[in-house]
Amino acid sequence: MSKTLHHGLLILRVLSEHPLGLTVSELAEAVSVHRTVAHRLVRTLEAHQLCRRDHQRRIVLGTGLVSLAEPVQQDLRTLARPVLDELAETTGATAHLLVRDGAAQMRALMVVEPRGALVHVSFRPGQTHSIERGSGGIALLAHGPHREGERAEVTEARANGYAVTEGEVIPAVTGISAAVPARDGTASASIGISVFEYTDLGRLGATVARAAKGLGELLD
Repeated sequence: MSKTLHHGLLILRVLSEHPLGLTVSELAEAVSVHRTVAHRLVRTLEAHQLCRRDHQRRIVLGTGLVSLAEPVQQDLRTLARPVLDELAETTGATAHLLVRDGAAQMRALMVVEPRGALVHVSFRPGQTHSIERGSGGIALLAHGPHREGERAEVTEARANGYAVTEGEVIPAVTGISAAVPARDGTASASIGISVFEYTDLGRLGATVARAAKGLGELLD
C-alpha cells in the first residue's frame, strides 16, 4: 500500500468530518504525520482542486470532488431508480435520493413522484440545503457516532433507524429518511419521502429504512 496516497486519502476523510476546516497542523496531528508532510499533501490536493483554503486559511474540501463523484452518482441513479419507484408507489409519497455535497450540504440527486396520489410534494433534483436540517441530512448525521451538542432529532434517528423532521426544508412538509449504508459502514447518501400528512409514522419509517438498506445492498 502506498503510504503517501493513504495519508492523502485520510486527509480528505478527516476534512469531510470537519466542515469548518482544519489548519495544516491539525491535519498533521489527525493523520499522524509531520507538519511538513501534511503541508506537501495539502499542496498536492489543492493542485487537483480536492481541497482549498478558506478566508481564514483553514483547509476545507474542494470542488474537484464533485467532478470525481459524478460517474459514481450516475451509477447510483441507475440503481436507485427502481428502489425509489417502489418506495413512491408503496407510500403514495414523493421519494427522493439525497447525497452529501461537500462537508455541510445535502443535494437532491433524484426525485420520484407517486403516479396515483391526488396530492403530493414536488421539488426538483439539484436543490441543496444544510446537512443539519431536513430528514436526509439528519439521517446521515445519525449514521455516524454521537456528537456533543447534537440535535435531539439526530439522537432519536440513531435509535429508530430513520429520521423525521417537519417543515425544515419545505414548509408544512414532513420528511422521513434513512441513510444508505456503504460496505465500509459509512454513509454519504440517504433515501426518504416527503409527505403533507401521515397516519402511521412507524410504518412509513420502517418502509423507508428497508428501501435504504436495499439500495445499500445493491451498491455492495
